Amino acid sequence: MRHLAIYDMDKTITAQATWTRFLIHAAKARAPWRLALLPAAAIAGLGYLLKRIDRAGLKQITHRLLLGGALSPEALERVGQSFAEAEVTHGVLAGARERIAADRAAGYRLVMATASHGYYARAIAQRLGFDDVIATEARRDGNGHVLSLIEGENCYGGAKLRLVEKWMAQNGVVRSEVHVRAYSDHVSDAPLLEWADEPFAVNAHGPLAALAKARSWPELDWREPKRA
Repeated sequence: MRHLAIYDMDKTITAQATWTRFLIHAAKARAPWRLALLPAAAIAGLGYLLKRIDRAGLKQITHRLLLGGALSPEALERVGQSFAEAEVTHGVLAGARERIAADRAAGYRLVMATASHGYYARAIAQRLGFDDVIATEARRDGNGHVLSLIEGENCYGGAKLRLVEKWMAQNGVVRSEVHVRAYSDHVSDAPLLEWADEPFAVNAHGPLAALAKARSWPELDWREPKRA
C-alpha cells in the first residue's frame, strides 16, 4: 500500500500565517510605495470579517493592492524565492521539521496542501523536501503574466479536499490503495481530516481542538521551542 502525508502550511508548519507577510515582503522588494495601501488592505480584511467578501475575494483584493494587477513570472519567482528562503530559515517550527523528516523516512510521499498561493508555497515546500504541492493558483493572462485573480478554487475548507482528490486522480493515486495521514491547525480542514486514515490536529485553535477531542484525533503541539 502507498502512503501519503498531507500537511497544511500556515500555523501547522510555519509559526505564523504567511500571506500578509509575503505581500509586505514583495511590496518592499518591488514597489515600496504600495505599503501605503496597507490601510486599504485592512479595510478589505474588515469586509471579510463582516462577511461582505469571502476569503478568495480578500486574497484577490490584497494581491491587487500589494502586488499589482499583473506581474511577470520572473519577478514573482524572485520575490517568492527570497520570501521562502527567509521563512524556511526563521519561520518553520522545529516539530514540523522533525515530523516531516520522520514521515519521509517511513516512506510517505509528502504533499503540502495549502490555501496559500502556489507561487511562494512551492518554494517553501521545495526547501523542506516535499514531493508535491496543492495550493491556490493565480490566473495568468495571454502573455503569461500572473494576475490577482484566482484560477479555479481557493484551496480552503471543502475545496482543499476536492483539490486533493483531483490531484490524486491526475497522478493515478487510488484512494482505496493509499494510507493517508493529514496534519492541520484549523477546523476549516475538518473535511480533509475526516477523510484521512490518520488525522492529526496540530497546534490546534479552539474549534479544532474541540473537534479533535470529540473525534478522538491525536493532538500535536509544535509551537513550543525545544529545550536542552
